[in-house]
Amino acid sequence: MAGRADPGTTTARPPLDDTLSLLTDLVACRSVTRYSNLDLVHLAQQVLEAAGATCTRTFDPLLGKANLFATIGPHVDGGVVLSGHTDVVPANDDAWETPPFVATLRDGRVHGRGTTDMKGFIACVLAMAPTFAAADLQRPVHVALTFDEEVGCQGAPLLLEELGRTGPRPAAAIIGEPTMMQVVVGHKGCYEYTTTITGVAGHGSAPSRGVNAIWHAARYVMRLHDLADELRDRAPADSPFDPPESTLSIGTIHGGQARNVVPGNCSFDWEFRPVNDADAALVAEAVVRIEQEESDRLQALHPHAAILTTSDGEVGGLDTPLDSPAVALTRRLLDDVTPGVVPYNTEAGLFQAAGIPSVVCGPGSIDVAHRPDEYVPVDQLAACLAMLDRLAADLSTP
Repeated sequence: MAGRADPGTTTARPPLDDTLSLLTDLVACRSVTRYSNLDLVHLAQQVLEAAGATCTRTFDPLLGKANLFATIGPHVDGGVVLSGHTDVVPANDDAWETPPFVATLRDGRVHGRGTTDMKGFIACVLAMAPTFAAADLQRPVHVALTFDEEVGCQGAPLLLEELGRTGPRPAAAIIGEPTMMQVVVGHKGCYEYTTTITGVAGHGSAPSRGVNAIWHAARYVMRLHDLADELRDRAPADSPFDPPESTLSIGTIHGGQARNVVPGNCSFDWEFRPVNDADAALVAEAVVRIEQEESDRLQALHPHAAILTTSDGEVGGLDTPLDSPAVALTRRLLDDVTPGVVPYNTEAGLFQAAGIPSVVCGPGSIDVAHRPDEYVPVDQLAACLAMLDRLAADLSTP
């Protein structure tokens, strides 16, 4: 499964063969979030333009990453967006049985970083571009590829802002995160933050002459821990999620130089995943209170000591009504549609907030995402292709 796909020959072979070839090329693009994704975007744009798509890019401020928005068919309202993020999480080669950035087919599965999250879906969409182009589309199919989803969904808002200015207005969006081709109509929000404590460094032999940033970070973290306990007690009785409550978690903490140095700085990354707006408001108010009280403690010790919390991304949850056009669409495309919910977050909440009814549905399982030897089953790719083939027929119906 090595080698780069030739966009000019994709119509000569079955879509599944093209999907596997394209997935090989996509996995080889090392689009780890901290790196550029432009090689992947360039590859996708080649494939889409070869099928007659019109393409536009929106860039991050440093021009090192880009979103891609492509349209096949008439430029009218009422089309469908197929959306996937291009970035992947890092891979530790030593923990993998196969090279993470080489697509490896074995036992009916394609292994490689991003195969399920979510380059398998992107490969399916690109492989189907000639089919969409050959169909007599009455409404367009749009392909949205975004950057930096894994670190707070940084790219999608730029793409959606541009779409809001230029149109056309899609009737629905399918975000192809791995759901084993089940339809997801609800998920929690995800708010991501970094809190930085600025203390005063000093010699470990006289700790009272400094301001220990780690001590104060620990106090702040434990207050967030107490807040997480409060959220657990507030779990709605009818919550469809597992776990049912809004969750709050500390992911990383960094600070200090050595055991005999009073640490002058400490920072920690944390996230909050609300099940409802009431919990979101509760946490917002609680964090303001915690920050003010802890800042007062620091300021009493030294005027230069401070606390600062910055947002790394705030993405609302997804709550798509069962009578939504997006649900009606997936009922037409899939044989067995029993809408469900998931606890993880996707860009679907952003599309919904932009006024585009959305569902989540894609090949593969979230259980193997972000792990060594990540994989997508080939039969899942085939099921996704079947859905997209039905979409081409659906969009060709007046």
